[in-house]
Amino acid sequence: MSAYKAFHERSVKDPQGFWAEQAQLIEWQKPFDQVLDYSNPPFAKWFVGGKTNLCHNAVDRHLKDRADQQALIAVSTETDQEKTYTFKELHTEVNRMAAILKANGVVKGDRVLIYMPMIAEACFAMLACVRLGAIHSVVFGGFASHSLASRIDDAKPKMVILADAGARGGKPVPYKPLLDEAITLSAHKPEKVLLIDRKLVEYNKVAGRDLDYATERAKVMDAQVPCEWLDATDPSYILYTSGTTGKPKGVQRDTGGYAVALAASMRHIYGGKPGEAMFTTSDIGWVVGHSYIIYGPLLNGMATIMYEGTPLRPDAGIWWQLVEKYKVSVMFSAPTAARVLKKQDPAFLTKYDLSTLRSVFLAGEPLDEPTATWLHGAINKPIVDNYWQTETGWPMLALQRGIEVMPHKFGSPGVPVYGYNMKLLDDSTGAELGADQKGVVAIEGPLPPGCMQTVWGDDERFVKTYWQTVPGKMVYSTFDWGIKDKDGYFFILGRTDDVINVAGHRLGTREIEESISSHPNVAEVAVVGIEDKLKGQVAIGFAIAKDANNTATLEAEILKTVDSQLGAVARPARVYIVAALPKTRSGKIVRRALQAVAEGRDPGDLSTLDDQSVLAQIKTLFGA
Repeated sequence: MSAYKAFHERSVKDPQGFWAEQAQLIEWQKPFDQVLDYSNPPFAKWFVGGKTNLCHNAVDRHLKDRADQQALIAVSTETDQEKTYTFKELHTEVNRMAAILKANGVVKGDRVLIYMPMIAEACFAMLACVRLGAIHSVVFGGFASHSLASRIDDAKPKMVILADAGARGGKPVPYKPLLDEAITLSAHKPEKVLLIDRKLVEYNKVAGRDLDYATERAKVMDAQVPCEWLDATDPSYILYTSGTTGKPKGVQRDTGGYAVALAASMRHIYGGKPGEAMFTTSDIGWVVGHSYIIYGPLLNGMATIMYEGTPLRPDAGIWWQLVEKYKVSVMFSAPTAARVLKKQDPAFLTKYDLSTLRSVFLAGEPLDEPTATWLHGAINKPIVDNYWQTETGWPMLALQRGIEVMPHKFGSPGVPVYGYNMKLLDDSTGAELGADQKGVVAIEGPLPPGCMQTVWGDDERFVKTYWQTVPGKMVYSTFDWGIKDKDGYFFILGRTDDVINVAGHRLGTREIEESISSHPNVAEVAVVGIEDKLKGQVAIGFAIAKDANNTATLEAEILKTVDSQLGAVARPARVYIVAALPKTRSGKIVRRALQAVAEGRDPGDLSTLDDQSVLAQIKTLFGA
């Protein structure tokens, strides 16, 4: 049996013994009495009776051996600022932030909403919350007021921590007016707002509510705030899933299980070593930012780069310049970012010394073969796909190079990660499927440590949403459609709720997108299913051309390509050639908005869109 198979098999068959060993990667103030309590499925309680603290494990425990080692590297190409904090300096700043929160009545179990750009104070805020046992809820900076208000009403924070503005492309994006409007709209009124003034925009303070961070910090320069020892099962944070409609869905994460899962993943999946540096190009508003900008690297004794800016400012070499400067060994980004860089001068990819970089991990959306091949060829480093969700908090599918180096297969994020008992099930019968059969990607309970405990404040919604969608089985549904091959590699075909049912044929959007993207003049593509009176649904595509001057026959050529690769049944009804696709600030294509516009419906909450004008342009194609 291979090293991977033995490791994975043990994790599923003997979770108690397996996770007891992984738990030694963090420090416990009180050892746990029980590794797993699964007496009330699907609710899994990990490391019951144990007491620990995320901030202690991410910061304090490193003071003994690496106090003067770099820990946090805050870089903003928007404001041309760059500052490095050692573990000792990070500890000092987190204590100051914690002292401010404590002085304003924040205690264990209170919620603190963080509405911040990618600046060092955002890291201090997250760590200060978990230091006190307060539950942070980070909302992506710049979210619209209505969406922000719904999160305030759901989490009911005692305090909000805010920056006056973020920045995008050298222009300030004011946050304060958005928050003020959100608090006006919300039924729950936070007691205090702590404001970090970056001096980017003018703003008005609300007397009695708004506190100035610099003023408050000056009062607590020598503060020492001890860590609050929490039960392993105590919540650490709430993170709202992007693109939700109606009542927000807050993913609730525990403390001990999350710390153990991340520490183990740094060793077994990402291969980072204490003393090295990790550069994750996401945002703390997303789960990747929580797990692999803030907590994962710091738990592992690594430096982490927090980057405010785009991959193209001041030029397309900025990310690689940072890799060279800070001797980055592990990089984590998204396929969209790679596709953006692919359009730039290739000289930027060979300009800097990347000798310390061992791997580049990509996640957040399907990784297409042309992008993976191009990036690998350009920088000559392993490009490692991995697949996971806000709900899981860390990867479900990946090639786990810390256990065994396995061959990469294009289009596949890899094999099930240790701890996950992954299945492919028929969504209408619940039957388990074999190789090369399409089904729903599901996980048999219990979910491993680090995954969501429940939906914040709504256990019933947790059960109904995730565990009762496959007939006759209580299994966690990823809501993704996939297949696996004879070697156990999974291939994700698209969301089950985006599976297109054309005249009785079930088609994954991913398959059609892959086919369209193989056309040499297609830079990027999104496929959605829309209602059709005759066929039930039909596929339509939206494609960006590499050569915008040569599109006269492009749609016909694309349709011919799909015909030849997938057959006439998969051929889209139309492929619209567009200048841009609607995306979130993290680079994900918002397919639900495309579908709504194509069907003449209201696209709903668009607060996650990076550029609202893109959707307006696409509406004109449909006479809207």
